[in-house]
Order: sequence, then C-alpha cells, then structure tokens
Amino acid sequence: MQFDAVRVDDEDGRRLADLMERMTTGDPGPVVIEAYGRRSVYFLVPPGSTSHRPWPRGVTRLNSGPSHVSFVPIPALRGRTWPLSWRFPPTGPDRFVHPLLLRNAVSALLG
Repeated sequence: MQFDAVRVDDEDGRRLADLMERMTTGDPGPVVIEAYGRRSVYFLVPPGSTSHRPWPRGVTRLNSGPSHVSFVPIPALRGRTWPLSWRFPPTGPDRFVHPLLLRNAVSALLG
C-alpha cells in the first residue's frame, strides 16, 4: 500500500487528531501516534496528495519522489508495538485521511 503522510508533533498533533475526530464523527481515516520523542502524530493521506500544496508551519509532509523517500513508522494492526499505536486504525485498503479536510483543520488550528 502506498500513501503520503502529514506529521504534526507533540500536543499540536494530538489536538489536530481530536479536531479531525470531531469533524468526521469519529472516522477521520488512519492516524498513527507515537508515545516517545517528539510524540508525533501521522495522518495517512492518498499518495501524491501532499506535494503540490502549501501547508502551514508545524507540518512535515512525508512523501516520495525522484531521489526522495520518506520514512513513516507504522504499527502492527494487532499486538503491542510501543511506542507506536493506531489512534484511528485503517478501515479499508483505500481509506485515507481526506487531505483537503486535514489541510483546512491544520490551518484553523495552527494558522
């Protein structure tokens, strides 16, 4: 499965995940949280959806392209994978966080 990801660190990432949960009545698409270090939150979006749009400060876009590959940590679907876990697990093979909705939520939250 291929995807891009948007990473937001620490409390901003957690607040963004909460906002996306409210905006989508509990199903924003796959979101990974990290419990250590930067305490990053990764929002998995369709492949190619992050590279041609500006994103606010505080957002790291993770995608691939010519001479560029990004690392996105993904936990197992079941079992212990500390420090990673699914805040919202994937619900289908082509189910992602909606990039425009995410971008608007990031802009509202982070300016």
